[in-house]
Order: sequence, then C-alpha cells, then structure tokens
Amino acid sequence: MSPLRTLVMIALSGASLSSAGAAYAQYGGGEGESRQDQQQQEEEQQRKTNEEFNTNAPGMPKLHNVGPCPYVKTLYDAARYIQFEGGREASAAVQYSGEIEDLASGCAYKADEPIQVRIQALFAFGRGPQARSSRKDFPYWIAVTDRNRAVLAKETFVQPVVFPAGKDRVTMTVNLPSVTIPRATPQVSGSNFEILIGFEVTPQMADFNRLGKRFLANAGQTSASTPQAPPPSQ
Repeated sequence: MSPLRTLVMIALSGASLSSAGAAYAQYGGGEGESRQDQQQQEEEQQRKTNEEFNTNAPGMPKLHNVGPCPYVKTLYDAARYIQFEGGREASAAVQYSGEIEDLASGCAYKADEPIQVRIQALFAFGRGPQARSSRKDFPYWIAVTDRNRAVLAKETFVQPVVFPAGKDRVTMTVNLPSVTIPRATPQVSGSNFEILIGFEVTPQMADFNRLGKRFLANAGQTSASTPQAPPPSQ
C-alpha cells in the first residue's frame, strides 16, 4: 500500500472525522446554499472539462459511482515547472520547463467502499538553451484534502521525460497513480474531498508562477513576459 493511501486511511479512521465527514457530505449544518451552489458549479465545470479532455484521451477508464467524485485540479503556484541556470530568470537561462495543461478523472464507490480515483494528466515538457541532457525527471505531487483545504495526504512522484534528437518539446498524456480514499461512513460522498496536483517547485518557481510570468512553449527560446517595443514611426 502506497504512503498516500495509507495516510488517507489513517486520517479518516477517527470518530471525529467520521462525524464531520457525514456533515460535509450534504453540505448541511449551516453551510448554506452558497456552498451548494459552489459545489454544483465546480462539479459541472469538472464534468465539462472531463468530457472535452476525454475526446482526446480514449484510454481514460470508465468508472461508475453512486455519488459525486472528488474535485481534481492543479494548484496554480505549482502548475508549471521552470528551471533556470543559476536562478537567473531569463529566456536564455532556461534549462527545463513543464506544464500541466489539463486533467481528466473518474471515480468509483458504493455502499461503504473506499473512493477509487483514477486521473489522467496532459503534460507539456520543454528543454531550454541551458539544458545539459536530453533526459529529465520532473517531480510532481498528488495531495488529498478535505473541503476545508486541510491536507489529509500527500505523495511525490517522478515523471521521466526523454527529448528526441532535434526536439525541445514533448507533450504526453499520463495515467497518474491511482488514489484510494476510505470513507468513515457510507454517507460520506466524494464531494467532501479535493485532489490537488502540482510540480515539486522551489520557492523561486512558485513566485514565478504566482506573478504570472511566462515564456512561450519553446522552452525559453523567446520571452513572452517582456513585450517587444513597436518599431519607430517613419
């Protein structure tokens, strides 16, 4: 059993979380209609995203469940991985880049069974001017949280990437490690949980993402964050 699955099981085994989970399941206990509206909007957006993404992802397993699935999304600060040589933020200093472009997910559970979640990610990886190798291991993590954003479990994985000769960009669809979320009672639905996915980034990378800085897809060949000055008028 993986650490991610083990930690989730431990986190949900206590009586206090059991009673709280049952309350979360229907968003009752004073949460109000605004919370229900938010949940419905998020689930509808997730459904549309999955439908659109699955048109290009025929390998996504079809799962069946009796209730809503956990909401699966990327964490903005960790959705991109831009590695610079010497920490210098410049297009000419880019070594490697990675981006989570889309996610699709499905879940299955019934009665008091655990929630089984399968996730498929669309990654785009780049090799910049300062890359030292045609191979790079990109670290990423998967975390399970409750709807209050408390982290129940988190585990780090590695996605190896090999750039073919003459190519500085690789796009791939990856079946991520499955996630199992035990439930304290049958009344606890998948909507009580969120699954967050992101790259294992340094504080500098997180700040770079948070500030909205970007480079174009060709792994740092051109800077998109610095607009070019218009030519002088004649």
